[in-house]
Amino acid sequence: MRVSQLFGSTLREAPSEADTVGHGLLMRAGYIRQLAAGIFTNMPLAQRTLRKIENIIREEMDAIGGQEMTMPVVHPADIWKETNRWYEIGDELTRFNDRSERDMVLAMTHEEVVADLIRKDISSYRQLPKLVYQIQTKWRDEPRPRAGLIRTREFVMKDSYSLDIDDDGLDKQYKAHYQAYYNIFHRCGLKVISVASDTGMMGGKLAHEFMYLTDIGEDTLMIDEDSHYYANAEVAVFTKSVPEAEDAKPLEEVETPDTKTIEDLAEFLKIPRSKTAKAVFMIATVVEGKEEVEKFVFAVVRGDMEVNLVKLTNAIKAKALRPATDDEIRGIGAEPGYGSPIGVKDCVIVVDDVIPQSPNLVAGANKEGYHYLNTNVGRDYEADIVDDIALAEDGFVAPDGKGTLKSVRGVEVGNIFKLGTRYTASMNASYAAQDQKLVPVVMGSYGIGVGRLLACVAEEFHDDNGLSLPIVIAPYQVHLVGLRGADEEVEQLYADLQKSGIEVLFDDRNERPGVKFNDADLIGIPIRLTVSKRSLENGGVEYKLRRDDDREIVSMDNIIQKIKDDITSLENEIREMVVDVEYRV
Repeated sequence: MRVSQLFGSTLREAPSEADTVGHGLLMRAGYIRQLAAGIFTNMPLAQRTLRKIENIIREEMDAIGGQEMTMPVVHPADIWKETNRWYEIGDELTRFNDRSERDMVLAMTHEEVVADLIRKDISSYRQLPKLVYQIQTKWRDEPRPRAGLIRTREFVMKDSYSLDIDDDGLDKQYKAHYQAYYNIFHRCGLKVISVASDTGMMGGKLAHEFMYLTDIGEDTLMIDEDSHYYANAEVAVFTKSVPEAEDAKPLEEVETPDTKTIEDLAEFLKIPRSKTAKAVFMIATVVEGKEEVEKFVFAVVRGDMEVNLVKLTNAIKAKALRPATDDEIRGIGAEPGYGSPIGVKDCVIVVDDVIPQSPNLVAGANKEGYHYLNTNVGRDYEADIVDDIALAEDGFVAPDGKGTLKSVRGVEVGNIFKLGTRYTASMNASYAAQDQKLVPVVMGSYGIGVGRLLACVAEEFHDDNGLSLPIVIAPYQVHLVGLRGADEEVEQLYADLQKSGIEVLFDDRNERPGVKFNDADLIGIPIRLTVSKRSLENGGVEYKLRRDDDREIVSMDNIIQKIKDDITSLENEIREMVVDVEYRV
C-alpha cells in the first residue's frame, strides 16, 4: 500500500476528546475516527490490525473445538422477556419498536439467541457437547463512554457459548477457554492476569475477568501474590478482624454534637472506628415479576469498613441502587448523619456478616446530635439479610489470613462465565437424557472485546514519538520510506518486498524527510526502511527497528533476507509468551 493512496491522515496533535495516551495516538496515527460519543470508525490501518487480532482469536477458538457462526444484531424482545432480562437490565439495553409495533432489542450479548437455537436444534444428549462463537458488532448504550475504544457503545466482540449435558462438561470447556484467552492475549503481546469477578447481568455461578494492568483502568483489583489471590474489588473478600466476645451492655443514648461522620464520632468518643456502626441509605429498584418497585435499603457495616455496592446489590437482588434523599431517610424514621436501624420502618435492613460478631457498637440514635452506645443486632433490631457487603481495600488482610491485599487498576479485555441453566431453564432449551428425561442444557458464555484489545495494545506499546506495535498485529510489517534521489531504487525495492510476501506500507509522498519519519514513528510499524541518495552511496538501505534507536545500512542484495530473519525473530519473541497457565478459581 502506498501512503499517497492510504485513506486517512495523521494528525499533529491529539483531539481534545482523547483522554488517554493510547486513545490519542490511535487518533493521531489515523487508525480511528470518532463519529459520536462511544462510536468510532475503524480506518484502514486499524482494520488490518483488527483482522489480525480476529484471526488469532479464530485460531484459538477453533483449537478448542469452536465453530464460527453469525447471529442477528436485532432481536425480538420476546426472548429477552422469557429470561426476564428485558425487565432486569436498565437503559444500557436499547429497546425499540419495528414498523409493526413489536418490541425489539439491539444486541448487547447473545445468550437468549443461543438458547433459542438450542431448543430448535438440540434434542438429545448425543448432540452435546458443542461450542459456537461469533465475531460481531454489539451495542450497549454506555452512560459514560471513555478512553476511545476502551469503553464504547458500539463495539465488536468475540462471544462464544459452550453447551454441555452437565457441570463437569461446563468445567472442562470453561478451563479450555481460560487457557485459550491467555493464549490470545499473549499472542497479541499483551500481559494480563485473571481475577474472580461479579457475574453481573449475565448471571450464573462463577466468572473470571482478564485484566490488563494499567493506571488508566476503571476497575480496581485486589491482589495478594503470595497467596495467589486475585479478584475484582466488586467481589473481593478479606479476613475481617473479629473482636473479643463480651456481654451485651445496656443501650444508652449520648449527646454527640457535630459528629455526622464516623471519623468525627470516633474522635469525639475517643474510640476506634471498629467500635462504631456505619449506616448507608439506598433506594433499590427491584424487579418483582414483570414490575419494577423501589425499596428503601438500610445497610450497616462496621465503621472501619465501607459498603461494597455491588455486593449489596447482589445481596438484595436489585436491578439498580441510588442514594436515598434526606426526605426519604426521614420517611423511614431515621436521621441523616445520625442513623441506625433501631426503630425504623418500611425498609430492608442488610448488615455485614461481621456485625453480629461485633458487640456493643456505637450507632446513630435517629436524632440530630445523638448516638446510641452499645447497639447489638438481634437485641435492638433485627436484620432482614446478613451477608458480606464490605468493600475490600488496600492493606486489608488477605483471605488466607496471612497476606496483605494490594489494590491495582486494570482494564477488562475479556471475561468468562459459568451460566449453568440460567437461560436454558427459563427458555425450555432442553435435551433428552439417556433416561429420556428432559434436562436443561448447561451453558457457558465467553467474551473478548476486539477493539478494546487494540486499545490496550496501544496503551502498552508506545513511546513519546508514537505507537510501536507488535509484529503479529501491526497493520504492516515494514514501513518503507522513499526520499528524493532514489526514486527508481525504492520503487524496485517496493516491488521486491511485495513479491516476497512481506507486508509493506510505502511512503511515496512528496514530503520532507522529517514529516515522513515522524509519521512512520507515529504509525508504529515494527521495521522501517529508508532509501535515499545518501543510503545508496553508503551501500544500500537504512534499516531500523521501530523500538530501537540504532540504524544500519543493509545492501540491496541482503535486505529481503534480513527483513525475513527479523520478522521471524520478532514473532518468536511473542510466541515465547504463550505458555500454559495454572487455572485459579
